[in-house]
Amino acid sequence: MTYMETLGKRAKEAAKTIQYLGQDKKNTGLRLAADELVAQTTFLLEENEKDIQAAKANGMKASLIDRLRLTPQRIEGMATGLRQIADLQDPIGEVLSMKERPNGLRIGVRRVPLGVVGIIYESRPNVTADAFGLCLKTGNVTILRGGKDAIHSNKAIIVALKTGLRKADIAEDAVILVEDTGREHVEEMMRLRDYIDVLIPRGGKSLIDNVVNNSTVPVIETGTGNCHIFVDESADIPMAVDIIENAKTQRTGVCNACESLVIHEKIAEKALPAICQRLKEKNVEIRGDEKSRKVVPDIIPATEEDWGTEYLDLIISVKTVASLEEAIEHINKYNTGHSEAIITQNYQNALKFQDYVDAAAVYVNASTRFTDGFEFGFGAEIGISTQKLHARGPMGLEALTTTKYIIFGDGQIRE
Repeated sequence: MTYMETLGKRAKEAAKTIQYLGQDKKNTGLRLAADELVAQTTFLLEENEKDIQAAKANGMKASLIDRLRLTPQRIEGMATGLRQIADLQDPIGEVLSMKERPNGLRIGVRRVPLGVVGIIYESRPNVTADAFGLCLKTGNVTILRGGKDAIHSNKAIIVALKTGLRKADIAEDAVILVEDTGREHVEEMMRLRDYIDVLIPRGGKSLIDNVVNNSTVPVIETGTGNCHIFVDESADIPMAVDIIENAKTQRTGVCNACESLVIHEKIAEKALPAICQRLKEKNVEIRGDEKSRKVVPDIIPATEEDWGTEYLDLIISVKTVASLEEAIEHINKYNTGHSEAIITQNYQNALKFQDYVDAAAVYVNASTRFTDGFEFGFGAEIGISTQKLHARGPMGLEALTTTKYIIFGDGQIRE
């Protein structure tokens, strides 16, 4: 039996008990795991520092190191996420409908766990705690394969989580970390149909494309984020400046950061200098089309490649358009189905933008940075799905369930 098959067998065995845990038992496990994260803060920071130093030695860019870094506040945030998940209503066992047929059969639909959820992700240690929490709450076992850049951090987090499970008398194999970071285990994980019910990739385009294109295990695709903000001709300029600054610079290495600015030509001369000035104060490199460069001459010329690039860095592209319709066409051509926003005071334009832009989350007068399970009230998220089947947008508890039909009869036979 291979390394991954051994882990898969353990997960499948654990699922026999995890799927039947009661709400109180699961909530106790989540809260004790949260307590352990905080109690072991010093240990987590020490292990995380090993990953940070290795990342610096390997030349990882600053925005990605920020994604990797743990702080006392971020550890407390992970713990808060687990406690919030514990406070949420448990979806498992919920009967979504119950109808009686003419023959007397009562046919209902009930939420049940998916089973074993495999997650392949990159350098974000908080995913380890978030995934564990959401999967436990929904009665799922999870197999986690994080990136080698975060291996020390992930191992430390798993120690804390398993300690919480042990104190709650819950099987520690409710969460299993793939500690061997060899790439061959990713390939094997994608073919582990006998043990894994669904696979969720979280990370860059190459990782996601590899899993989507090569996995024989069903996949929920969490896409990259080439997110746009469109400044309409009626936009409130100070509002636009604040929102764009936040969406671009509050955290640059995340999938809901703004990568592309689209601006109406009728407001460009007034709004673009103010926007560029604010972005330059935050050391953002601005790459724009010819029209934007006429307004702000020191904008760097953009290439066709810029329109479709998720930078995950202090870089933004600028496209000037002549109408709302042109903005929508440009965004739908180059976006990744993640999060898009319009800044406008025209209600009809706002509604049209929301109707015609094809994305999981479409904002009016707000930063794209809010596309997040925590911000949406889910406690945490398993990822942000950019596909259209099963789940779309931030994936909370319901996205980690499936349904079964439950049928009640009193002796009916089919003729």
